Amino acid sequence: MMKNKHVAVIGGGIAGMEAASVLARQGLKVTLVEKQKATGGKLNDWHHLFPDFSSPGVVVENLDKKTVRAGVNVVCHTEISHIERNNGRFELSDQRDVKIFADAVIVASGFHVFDATLKEEYGYGLFSNVITSVDFERRMKKHGKLLTLQGTEPRRVAIIHCVGSRDAKVGNIYCSKVCCITGIKQAIEINKMLPECEVFCFYMDLRLYGSKFDSLYLEAQKRHKIQFIRGRLSEAAERPDKSLQLKAEDTLQGRPLRMNVDLVILLVGMEPALSNSSLMRNNQMKPDENGFFRSVNMHEARNVGTQEGIFMAGTAICPMAVNETLENARSAALEVMNFLRTDKNHGGF
Repeated sequence: MMKNKHVAVIGGGIAGMEAASVLARQGLKVTLVEKQKATGGKLNDWHHLFPDFSSPGVVVENLDKKTVRAGVNVVCHTEISHIERNNGRFELSDQRDVKIFADAVIVASGFHVFDATLKEEYGYGLFSNVITSVDFERRMKKHGKLLTLQGTEPRRVAIIHCVGSRDAKVGNIYCSKVCCITGIKQAIEINKMLPECEVFCFYMDLRLYGSKFDSLYLEAQKRHKIQFIRGRLSEAAERPDKSLQLKAEDTLQGRPLRMNVDLVILLVGMEPALSNSSLMRNNQMKPDENGFFRSVNMHEARNVGTQEGIFMAGTAICPMAVNETLENARSAALEVMNFLRTDKNHGGF
């Protein structure tokens, strides 16, 4: 009976790829829909993963192989904008009126990176040597080295935590979970590449939840001489030589601080995907208080959406690291299989 069931997975990032391959291996017909030209999502832009500095390309390559072996039907260059349930089945359509019909849907729409230009005081988009953590990863992946816009090796780098997260002024009061460890990873990478470069991390407080994250933090201090300053950056200003003057407060010392650096890296957080609102329209899917997809029960049914038959996976639910995202995707696939087995509208078992 299960082989006659069709599941549509929206989003070809790592959550969608993993969920799709798990379902297809169980004998279901699965269509994976991705708006970009290739699957892999934002991991395609990443240079190294925390905490082991492994290659994200290997993760994407392995997931690609699994979807191919499982027989997943992958459809790229297609962005689903409408989901509607009719007579117990779902009709998905895109802007070109492409139709996909399914017995169940997994939304793996991923996340949107916070727009750092909204923090004008940090100078992103205004000053050439203010970049984001995403820019850093792209530069490292493309060039394998870090330079200022003037083509020189930076002698001082400041990494700013919580940009677009835990910030009521921009409307994001939640923690994006991965920024602290990303900043530590990037700081270590800079030190390995440029041993003479001083690296400073400005943080509110460090949230290191993973089993190896604290040890990496200690390694950053002891072995790589990364300096951690508890305090928010209040302002960045560009100097005539394109270096940057920072104004901040050292809250541990209880005093204002000024510092000149050659490069600033802003650790930008995760926001709900821009497509979420359109996917919620015309069905009973609802947002949570932060704009991600609301679960029926955050403890016992985290992957189950408020519309029967629609499920969520990965960072469509909340910020997650790579390993959590993959685990969550497998959980979503299990929920779908349980739903299809017991769905009375489709003659389930």
